[in-house]
Amino acid sequence: MIRIVIADDHAIVREGLKRIVSSIDGMVVAGEAADGNEVMQRVRELEFEVLMLDLSMPGRSGMELIKLVRAEKPKLRILVLSMHQELQYAVRAIKSGASGYLTKESAPAQLEQALRKIAAGGAFISTEVAEQLALGAMPGGEVSPQESLSNREFEVFRLLVDGTTVTDIAGRLNLSVKTVSTHKANLMQKIGVSNQSELIRYALRHGLTDLL
Repeated sequence: MIRIVIADDHAIVREGLKRIVSSIDGMVVAGEAADGNEVMQRVRELEFEVLMLDLSMPGRSGMELIKLVRAEKPKLRILVLSMHQELQYAVRAIKSGASGYLTKESAPAQLEQALRKIAAGGAFISTEVAEQLALGAMPGGEVSPQESLSNREFEVFRLLVDGTTVTDIAGRLNLSVKTVSTHKANLMQKIGVSNQSELIRYALRHGLTDLL
């Protein structure tokens, strides 16, 4: 029996995922979590094989949370189930220690396939993500400006592009406003833009936002 913990801050999403997982032969939902703190509690308290993890939750989340989980239980398999379709998110998640990446728009059959493959010790990633990982591993490979951002800077970048204020970002990520402002200044310097409008244009040009 493959035991799975579902981590998502939206109760209706967790309920939907529980129904899908419960309908799959040989799988059972061992627990659920609504934020980063609850994820770490489940990791420490429960025995399970796969963590289905949303990237955007209150408190510790994203790549930082993946690394924390891996540090606590190195053998635990992590399937990221995210609303973000951008390639950069998937690449960063895999590099941080996730075993697979799916968007929330994926079909239930694809979710089952991903869970079975990951539980068996494999990886579930798209051809595009695999290609980016291979290119990044090659010596002398060219690194794009957004790839030079740290995981935290990239997280702040995405929130800024989505219209979130520095103050709201600080509250969401449990950081001080000063720290977020520093991340903002650093990421804008790395990308080579001087204001919010240029940052949004850069994101649109490189497919790094859901905005149309």
